[in-house]
Amino acid sequence: MTRFDIDSLDNRDPDRIDLLSRLIHEPLRRYFRADVRGLERIPPDAALMVGNHSGGMLTVDSFIFFSHLYRARGMDYMPYGLGHEVAISTPPLDEIVVPLGAVRASHDMARRVFERGQKVMVYPGGDEDDLRPFRHRHRIVFGGRTGYIRLALRAGVPIVPIVSAGSHGTLIILDNLPWLARGLRLDKHLRLKVLPLTLSIPWGLTLGPIPAFVPLPVRILIEAMEPIYFERSGEEAAADDAYVRQCASRVEGAMQATLDRLAAERRTRRWPLRRH
Repeated sequence: MTRFDIDSLDNRDPDRIDLLSRLIHEPLRRYFRADVRGLERIPPDAALMVGNHSGGMLTVDSFIFFSHLYRARGMDYMPYGLGHEVAISTPPLDEIVVPLGAVRASHDMARRVFERGQKVMVYPGGDEDDLRPFRHRHRIVFGGRTGYIRLALRAGVPIVPIVSAGSHGTLIILDNLPWLARGLRLDKHLRLKVLPLTLSIPWGLTLGPIPAFVPLPVRILIEAMEPIYFERSGEEAAADDAYVRQCASRVEGAMQATLDRLAAERRTRRWPLRRH
């Protein structure tokens, strides 16, 4: 049982964030030839940061992004992360992610963060995006989820898309077998819609999520896009299904275009190793 209250905003530890950033920043930057750009576009006030998720349970692109953000903009720009309650309350993972700002994924928690004038990070695609097959590595897969749009509209905050390319090559997901996940009722018991079949180091061929593995040294590019502001906001806008779908299409279309561009850039043979 976790020792943290995942419904509290008081678990975040600035000293832990500073230490982790100093420990991981340079090794991750060099190992993955990481390049993070667009951090100056993130507004100073409350905002909903929306990212694509890649790389299984070891999402190194998240650590790369947050480390760069902390070093470039400071603690005031660090978002709270809405996380699956099972994942963030399971030892020993909880000892890592909760002090970094992970809280239970709910609109109420996000509202409390926004009321403080701070930022929230969400990955709307969940396991469907994070565990998508390798052949879909250059796709934004949100699975028709629109809750993040309704959240931004209700709170009247902009969405800042964070797009990552490359992390889905740290392991190879051969398929995500949604039919098997349904047959095993994982959606009912664990809220998992997929069951990945993966190739990784050192585990080889594995069925099911892998909590830890040796990531392949792929090049990772991350970009913070311009904030997206919506013409309408409030409860009425959030309850308008057609408008919500329109907003979701706008956000996901912009993210896909950026992912396409970053994926094309990754295919170049030479690139500079920039120091941040």
